Amino acid sequence: MPSPDGKIRYGVVGGGAISQGAFMPGVGQTDNSVITALVTGDPEKAERLAKLYGIKAYAYEDYAQLLASGEVDAVYVATPNFRHVEFVVPALEAGIHVLLEKPMASTEEDCQTILDAEQRSSAKLMIAYRLHSEPGTLDMIERVQAGNFGDPRLFTSTFTQTVKPSNHRAQDGFAAGPVLDMGPYPLNMVRQLFNAEPIEVSAMGVKSPGSAVNTWDTVTVNLRFAEERLAQFTVSYTLPDAERFLLIGSEGLIDASPCFGYGEGVAIKYHAEVDGDNRVHVSPVVDQFAGETAYFSDCILNDQAPEPDGEEGWRDVRVIMAIERALQTGQAQTLDPLPARQHAQRGQRRALPLAEVPDFVNTESPTE
Repeated sequence: MPSPDGKIRYGVVGGGAISQGAFMPGVGQTDNSVITALVTGDPEKAERLAKLYGIKAYAYEDYAQLLASGEVDAVYVATPNFRHVEFVVPALEAGIHVLLEKPMASTEEDCQTILDAEQRSSAKLMIAYRLHSEPGTLDMIERVQAGNFGDPRLFTSTFTQTVKPSNHRAQDGFAAGPVLDMGPYPLNMVRQLFNAEPIEVSAMGVKSPGSAVNTWDTVTVNLRFAEERLAQFTVSYTLPDAERFLLIGSEGLIDASPCFGYGEGVAIKYHAEVDGDNRVHVSPVVDQFAGETAYFSDCILNDQAPEPDGEEGWRDVRVIMAIERALQTGQAQTLDPLPARQHAQRGQRRALPLAEVPDFVNTESPTE
């Protein structure tokens, strides 16, 4: 049951930077959600965050105790990818709703394990695609799907950052590398804009000279879709920050940047060119984590199925696993065709003001 004032009570699982600096402050911007518990393996974080938010902290080994405590209606899981099953499945089995950070998991097998648990549960599962509630992103998706730019034919994207050698993502192989960490952004975007699934995947990766990343640190992916549509994106852990995508349709184009980020000063912006009309569209800076949380809580309170569900998460992961096989073999990978499905819709739009981030947050590691 929700709190006495009708808010969904969340337990935060994982005390990394994305929890401390984005999710936890964002919850306070909503009118239907509240944090009541934290699960972390770091006693210092536990003490500091419990005091700041007035919540109870649990160690990882006491997770079952939290699920049985009656203190939470939902959990936000932001552990490293390979630990998602460990925390998602018990929550679903206990009837606790789950907001799960992307990617859904680091293997298709783990995705299926989570999907099976969801089928057995009365609880809801939503994958935390925060852009599915962001106004500018929804505007672009709606315009492309409405045919404003003709038939969408070509998509290209670049998404890069510099990850320090001390960051765990630089040392945990492909499962924490740029393809799983950053790839879901351009991949999910093109799947929505094309309203289709890729049928063939090829990829090239490099380990840049002097790089401390112990997997491919820069990867370029090529995707073929039905009806001869093409997409390409590059992700990197060893280049200066950049994020943009270009969608070219038969009658116009969208050039978007910034398009994947969040936080202070990040207003999703795109240039649209169609029928000789050139305009720049700038969305307001919003708290994307507050938006996705408010939307998920609305789904729980109104007993509605959330749109970025477990299947949406699996559809991205199955492509990512094909990318890994393509990198390992040097051969293009064929994917089974899948039917189109409903993507993000206008009704998911949430525009909440950006929360203030606590001064002590360390942005080095997004997850514990």
